[in-house]
Amino acid sequence: MDNQNKNTDSQTIDLTHLLQICRKHIWALILWSVGLAFLGWAVSSFIISPKYSASAQLLVNQKANKNDPNAAYTTQQANMQLVTTYKDIATSHVVLTDASKRLANPVKVVKKAQPAKYKTKADGTRVLVKKAQPAVIERSGKSYSISAGELAGSISVKTQQQSQVFAINATANTPEKAKVEANAVAKAFKAQIPKIMNVNNVTIVAPAINGGQTFPKVKLFTLAGFIIGLVLSFAVVLIKEMSNTTVQDDDYLTETLGLTNLGQVAHFHVASSFKINSGRKSNKRRRV
Repeated sequence: MDNQNKNTDSQTIDLTHLLQICRKHIWALILWSVGLAFLGWAVSSFIISPKYSASAQLLVNQKANKNDPNAAYTTQQANMQLVTTYKDIATSHVVLTDASKRLANPVKVVKKAQPAKYKTKADGTRVLVKKAQPAVIERSGKSYSISAGELAGSISVKTQQQSQVFAINATANTPEKAKVEANAVAKAFKAQIPKIMNVNNVTIVAPAINGGQTFPKVKLFTLAGFIIGLVLSFAVVLIKEMSNTTVQDDDYLTETLGLTNLGQVAHFHVASSFKINSGRKSNKRRRV
């Protein structure tokens, strides 16, 4: 019981001593913590190049016989199992090369091409009624020179369990670039997947919008700087206190060294204007 009480007392004394150290150097702990937190905020805000991410969601669905519910369910299960395959195809060289071309020459179809129309006469001859109309295409945005290899490093595909929808995620140094990369890969996948697999229904559920900043996390960097500053400053203060061999209080002399406390000598400061009047001058005045 005595040993347990001694251990408890020593632990209490150690904890009390640590709290005294913290109080003694509280301003140093605060300044270091706030200073490194500000440094983390400045580095993440102005020095590190930010990265932005944008995602486009796609749905690949094979058409099934609506009159047969069993066939529809079987097709749905097969589509969910093929999502992993679609993920590999979306990052394949064929799709990324197509996406690279779309980024270099971004166009959109304003009006689809119209085939020619013919009318068959009674004698079987065909007469042209309406000429074929070519598609009307116009430029849709800024051109980006991005190779398929560069796209492979910035494109990732995210899937969800028990879902036919998957997302194509693009990471770039600007929000607009991340958006156009994700959309270009989504359109290239939609154009190339029927040529690779027997898929007849690909829908871009949600086109990508301007990407949001994903790196660096300013709040995380600021918090990390604060914690690092607090830990480092406390470690420096603790090492400094432990390396100080001077006597800090009377308990160390009486309890640790076993010496007897005979008394204390008070310290006082004498003002610079303080003077001691000598008795000789006063005695001379009395004699006169």
